[in-house]
Amino acid sequence: MLTLYYTPKTCALATHITLIDAGADYTLKRIDFAKGEQRAPEFLALNPKGRVPALVTPQGILTETTALLTYIAQTHPQANLAPTEPFALARLQSFTAFLSSTLHVAHAHGPRGSRWTDDAAAQAALKAYVPTSVTAAFKLVEDTMLEGPFVMGDTYTIADPYLYTMSTWIEGDQVDATLIPRVMAHRQMMSERPSVIRALAEEA
Repeated sequence: MLTLYYTPKTCALATHITLIDAGADYTLKRIDFAKGEQRAPEFLALNPKGRVPALVTPQGILTETTALLTYIAQTHPQANLAPTEPFALARLQSFTAFLSSTLHVAHAHGPRGSRWTDDAAAQAALKAYVPTSVTAAFKLVEDTMLEGPFVMGDTYTIADPYLYTMSTWIEGDQVDATLIPRVMAHRQMMSERPSVIRALAEEA
């Protein structure tokens, strides 16, 4: 049994969808950011980072979306959610690392600017730049990474729920969707998948 600690409308959705895709046996634990539950001693004892997602496994606790997605794929190989050939796997990990280290960070400069500076003017500047930086990141995905129809081509992988999750933030980050039609088509396709529909319902 796996236990996923999540908050709605966060990157934890990617792990949630992947658990369903894998046919994993899991339970959900909701962390309410509005109530500050991510800073509660009991959650910090579980995950000192005070963030979601966190996944409790029989071997221990894992954090960071890229690690969780890879773990689920490797522990549920029958679902074929990640390639095993070294170069193909590295390409997949290159994509998920870009989402984690570049696109997500650009997005976080808006609602989480205090992670980088306590200067109010600097936080405002970070937030104001979000439409530019997030658009640039999505354009890289659009033009150089998204093979289509899925991220890695014809095969669905853990990269797809991750990109889908990030793409649900596009309007909030004031990205011009007309610049990224292939990303938007991917989002629409993903929104119709049973695993996505189920995950969103379970988080509602």
